[in-house]
Amino acid sequence: MEIYEELVARGLIAQVTDEKEIRELVNNGKATFYIGFDPTADSLHVGHFMALCLMKRLQMAGNKPVVLIGGGTAQIGDPSGRSDMRQMMTTETINHNVECFKKQMSKFIDFSEGKALLVNNADWLMDLNYVQLLREVGAHFSVNRMLTAECYKQRMEKGLSFLEFNYMIMQSFDFYTLFQKYGCNMQFGGDDQWSNMLGGTELIRRKLGKDAYAMTINLLLNSEGKKMGKTQSGAVWLDPNKTTPFEFFQYWRNVADADVLKCIRMLTFLPLEQIDEMDHWEGAQLNEAKEILAFELTKLVHSEEEAVKAREASHALFAGSGNLANMPTVQLKDEDFRDGEIDILGVLVSAGLCESRAEARRNVQQGGVSVDDAKVTDVQTRYTKEAFAGEGMIVRRGKKKFARVQM
Repeated sequence: MEIYEELVARGLIAQVTDEKEIRELVNNGKATFYIGFDPTADSLHVGHFMALCLMKRLQMAGNKPVVLIGGGTAQIGDPSGRSDMRQMMTTETINHNVECFKKQMSKFIDFSEGKALLVNNADWLMDLNYVQLLREVGAHFSVNRMLTAECYKQRMEKGLSFLEFNYMIMQSFDFYTLFQKYGCNMQFGGDDQWSNMLGGTELIRRKLGKDAYAMTINLLLNSEGKKMGKTQSGAVWLDPNKTTPFEFFQYWRNVADADVLKCIRMLTFLPLEQIDEMDHWEGAQLNEAKEILAFELTKLVHSEEEAVKAREASHALFAGSGNLANMPTVQLKDEDFRDGEIDILGVLVSAGLCESRAEARRNVQQGGVSVDDAKVTDVQTRYTKEAFAGEGMIVRRGKKKFARVQM
């Protein structure tokens, strides 16, 4: 199976323009394509996972990825269709985040010997002359047509700022610049970016002629990828200091039954033939599929060694077998104790299982907390330092949050 057909079979492509040309470019390893990433944190999260896996697949087929970091966009914030705009960031913070991104992306993308590029749109957006931009770019956009774009229609009722209105022009100019400087002939993005992507293709063809080779592909990075990147407690990060390999494993181990095979198909590099055989799995077999998903993705992000450790810890905690030493461990400090004791609320907060004592209190009162498999219902329950000596205690909050707590 050719790579384009594989992308379709894995459910990655939702909509394309110029499908015949795109198929030929991709299948023959002649595509230079870009995906944009906003440097709004110092770590990528699993909402970026689909894009990273897609770039890896296409590079393995001989195509050239261009990672576009939105350093210039981040200078003025990014509304992203939300009711409020993201906080504007300093240049120092943006540069730090970019370096963190590249380190993480290197696990997916080979940046050696010109096989991939990482560029920052601050390099051309920051020095733009406003009048020049109006003449060279603004003249090619119809306001009436822009207002028909879904991304603008959704904002009109709440109020559309001039800053937000300019995002289509800025993103279009990004593609035009990448096409001119690096021969980038294809852009990928989520369904929320479709109108902006079409604007970029249109700009290139208007300025350079309709034969200018620029295509767009629309992938479900927003509706699928971002959904997978969020939990009740926030983002699941690729940085092991933010989300441990064990927590990362458990996140994927706990995906919904209805999503597990879709995630395996979209995100893992297992052969499609093997995945097709899982399509009829149900009941207990879906738990096996979840473990396969968790192991494959943890291996991809954190290494096979970490994936094995995480799997063993999961077995030890939930199946009564395996290596408990590999589960997340928290070391209490002397200052966590008062008069030589700590209450259960302090344990939950110090272990990072609850954000506040108020949240910890609610969880205890609702019966969602246990220590060494014994439910704790009294918020006054206290422990001495000796209780955490040696192997310590396993503290759980709900079904998915737990840690070994030691001194």
